[in-house]
Amino acid sequence: MPAKRPDLSRRLALVGTLISALIALVCAATYSPVDGNSVVDITKWNWIPSLGISYYLAADGISMVMVALTGIASVAAVLFSWNIEERANEFFGFFLTLIGGVYGVFISFDLFLLFVFYEIAIIPKYFLIALWGSTRKSYAAMKLVLYSFVGSSMALIGIMAAFVVSGSVSFDLQQLILHPYAPEFQRWAFPVTFIGFVILAGLWPFHTWAPTGHVAAPTGASMLLAGVVMKLGAYGALRVPMTLFPMGASIWREEIALLAAIGIVAGALVALVQNDFKFIIGYSSVSHMGFVLLGLLATTETGLNGAVLQMFSHGILAGLLFAVVGRMVYSRTHTRDLSKLETMQVGKQLPFAATIFLIAALASVGMPGFSGFVAELHVITGAWSSYSYLALMAGLGVILGVAYSMRALFTVFWPSASAREPEIGTPLSGLTIQEKTGAILLVTTSLVIGIYPRLLLDIIAPSLQSPLLKPLLDQSSTL
Repeated sequence: MPAKRPDLSRRLALVGTLISALIALVCAATYSPVDGNSVVDITKWNWIPSLGISYYLAADGISMVMVALTGIASVAAVLFSWNIEERANEFFGFFLTLIGGVYGVFISFDLFLLFVFYEIAIIPKYFLIALWGSTRKSYAAMKLVLYSFVGSSMALIGIMAAFVVSGSVSFDLQQLILHPYAPEFQRWAFPVTFIGFVILAGLWPFHTWAPTGHVAAPTGASMLLAGVVMKLGAYGALRVPMTLFPMGASIWREEIALLAAIGIVAGALVALVQNDFKFIIGYSSVSHMGFVLLGLLATTETGLNGAVLQMFSHGILAGLLFAVVGRMVYSRTHTRDLSKLETMQVGKQLPFAATIFLIAALASVGMPGFSGFVAELHVITGAWSSYSYLALMAGLGVILGVAYSMRALFTVFWPSASAREPEIGTPLSGLTIQEKTGAILLVTTSLVIGIYPRLLLDIIAPSLQSPLLKPLLDQSSTL
C-alpha cells in the first residue's frame, strides 16, 4: 500500500481478518468428526521427503476453538489499531504475518511444520514492539524474543528426540503417538518440551517477559500478545508433550502445576500493588494464564475442558482490557499512572470506556454469565480432583483478582470523594466507532459463551476422547 495512504492499509487488514474470521467461525460451527476420528484433514503434501516432513494441515475440536479465537481477536485488534498512521503498511504487514503464523500453529499436525509456524508467529512481535511500542520498547522486544527462542529451542529438542527415538519416517503427530516411548525417556523429554512451550504461556518463574512486553507493545499488538500469542505456548504444550509423553505428564504434573498455582497468586499480588494501569493488566494476564496451565496439568477431562475454555475466554477478555487501557484511556490521557488518572474524571468523560472496563474486569474474575466464570469453574473443579490444595490457591487468585480489578476500576473511573480535586485540562476526545465496535464484539463473544458454553464444549469433547488425548486421561485415571 502507498505510504501516504494509511487508510488503505487499515482497510485491507480489516477485510483480510474479517474473511479469515468468517472462514474460521464457519469451520468451527460445521465441525463434525468422521468415524470417531476427531481430526479432520485439510491438506497434506510432501515438503521435505528426505526428512519425513510434510505440509500437513488438519484440525480437531481444540484447533477449531483456537482458530475461532484467533479470528475474533484479530478483527478486534485491527479495529483498535485504527489510529496507526506512521508506516501503517509495514505495521499491518507484520500484523497479518503474525496472524498467519498463529493460524498455522493451530492447524499443523506435522510437528516440524508446527515449529516453523511457531517461529513465524514470534518474529513479527519483535518489530511490532520495537518500532511502534513505548516504555523501553527495544528492551521489551528483545526480552520477549530471547525468552521465546530459548523456549522454542527446548521444544525443538523434545520434538526431534521424539522423532529419532520413535524410529519414524514422519513428523506426523498421529504416527508418532503410536510409538510406546519408554518411561525413562518420557521422564526427561516431557519437562524439557513442556517448559519449552509454556515459557511463551507465562509459566512462573519464566513469566517476566510478559508484563514488560504487554506494556511496551502498541494496543493492537498487546491484544494479540495476550489474546493469541500466549495461547501458542499452552496449545503447544497440550498438543506435543502431553500427547506424546502421557507417562511423563503423570510424573511431573504436580510439580509443574504448583508453579502454575504460584503464578496465579503471585501475578495477582503483583498486580494489586502496581501504579501503572497497563502493568496491572499485564500481571493479571500472567495470573489468568496460570489457570490455563493448572487445568492442563489436572489431566482430567474437566480440567482440560476448562483449560481450553480459559484459553478462549482469556484471549477475548485480556484483549478487551488492553484495548480499554491502551487505546481508550492512554492514547487520550497520555499517562498510565493511577494517581494522575484519578484526577482526570475519566469515567465522566469516557462513560463507555468505564462501562466496558467494568464488564471486562468482572467477567475476567469469574462473574456468572460470562466466559470467565465457566472456564475458571471447570479448571478449579478439575484441579480439585487431582490436588485440592492447588485448587484452593487458584481460588485465592480469584479473590485477589477481584481486589486488583476493583482497585483499578474505582481509582481510574470512579474515584472516591476523598480523591484530590479534579484537574482542569483539555477535554478528552470521544471514542471512535471502530473502538466501540471492537469492544462490543469482544463483550458479546464472552457473554454468548458464558450463557451457552456448549457452543465450545461440544466441539472440544470429541478431541478429549480421541486417540490423541485418551492415553493422557487414562494415565491420569490410574493414579
